[in-house]
Amino acid sequence: MFTSKERSHLKSLAANLQPVMQVGKEGVGENLIKSLSDALEARELIKITILESATDVPRALADEIAARLHAEVVIVMGRKAVLYRRSSRDGIRHIEY
Repeated sequence: MFTSKERSHLKSLAANLQPVMQVGKEGVGENLIKSLSDALEARELIKITILESATDVPRALADEIAARLHAEVVIVMGRKAVLYRRSSRDGIRHIEY
């Protein structure tokens, strides 16, 4: 869990991010989870779009995705969700909050 200050900082960093993936009617499959995991490993902070054709409400889908990725939901605003997971890679500049 984040403090409100940490969450606010991550939200400000995510404001200019473009969504890396869309979740649609197919829902949350293994390929989607693998792609999102790779993106989190590379960037630590990602934004996804949840399409209107998705089978569940955006918050529930974001929570499911975060649980499967061992990540944290920073914010769900409308049909956009921001996820954070600290990268395990060495030699990269990690997000400090």
